[in-house]
Amino acid sequence: MNKKANKIMVIVSLIGLLILTGCTSNQTGGQLKKDEGSSSLKDPEKKEIAMELVSSAENSSLDWKAQYSYIEDIGDGRGYTAGIIGFCSGTGDMLQLVKGYTETKSENLLAKYIEALEKVNGTDAHEGLGEAFENDWKDASEDAEFQEAQNKIRDDMYFNPAVDQAVKDGLSILGQFIYYDAIVMHGPGDGSVPYEESFPGIREAAIHKAKSPADGGNEADYLTAFLDERDKVMKLESAHEDLSRTIAQRKFLKEDNYSLQKPLEWEMYGDPFKIDQ
Repeated sequence: MNKKANKIMVIVSLIGLLILTGCTSNQTGGQLKKDEGSSSLKDPEKKEIAMELVSSAENSSLDWKAQYSYIEDIGDGRGYTAGIIGFCSGTGDMLQLVKGYTETKSENLLAKYIEALEKVNGTDAHEGLGEAFENDWKDASEDAEFQEAQNKIRDDMYFNPAVDQAVKDGLSILGQFIYYDAIVMHGPGDGSVPYEESFPGIREAAIHKAKSPADGGNEADYLTAFLDERDKVMKLESAHEDLSRTIAQRKFLKEDNYSLQKPLEWEMYGDPFKIDQ
C-alpha cells in the first residue's frame, strides 16, 4: 500500500472512531435522553415506571397492583377515591368502571351500587354506598375481571389519551408522563371539574406561555410552563396543594432525564422513593 492510500485509511479510521465515540458518549448525555424521548411511555418497562410513580403519589407505595382494593374518602369533595389511580364516586369514572365491570360480568358484588353511584355523581355524598360498598369493593378487587376493568378505564380514559396527546405535542417519555400524571389528578376535561382546572385546560394555558416542541419550542421551557400552570390549579384545592408531584417531575426535568432512565429518586409528601431495577 502506498503512503497516500495509507494516509486515507488512517483518516477514515479516525472519522469512524470519532463517530463511535460520539455515539458512546451520548449514552449518558442529555442529548440521547432527548432522542430516546421519541419512544413511548406505552413501552411495557416505561409504563411500569409510570404506574409506580403515580402510585407513590396516590397511595405512598410503589406497589400499584396492591391498590386495586384501595378505597376511602380523602376529603377532596370528590366522594370516594378508590382503585389503582383513584377513581372517584363524585366525578363519574367510578360509575363508568362499575358499569364496564358489570357489562363483562353481570353477576358481581358492585352491580347493585350502580343506581347509587348515578345519584351521587357530581357530589361528595355517600348515600346508598357507605361501609357495605367499601367492603364489597375490597372483596371485588380479588376478582381478576375487576382488576382488568380498572386497567381498561385507566388506559381508555387517562393513560392512552395523555400519551397520544403528548406524542402529538412532540414530547419525550418524561413529557408523556407529566401529561399522564396531570390527567389522573385533574381529569380529561369531561365536565367533572371546571375546564380551566382540567388537563386540557392546563395544557391550553401552557401553550399560551410557551410553544410545544411540535410547534418549534424547547421542551424544557414548555414542560416548565405546563408544570407552572398545573401548580396554580393544585393550589386551588387544600387536598392537592402539596406540590410533591410536580416537584418530583421538575427534578427529573432538571436532571435532563427525558427518557425516565433508572435509577429514579424522588420524594413524595416527605417520603423518599427510588426505582433502581
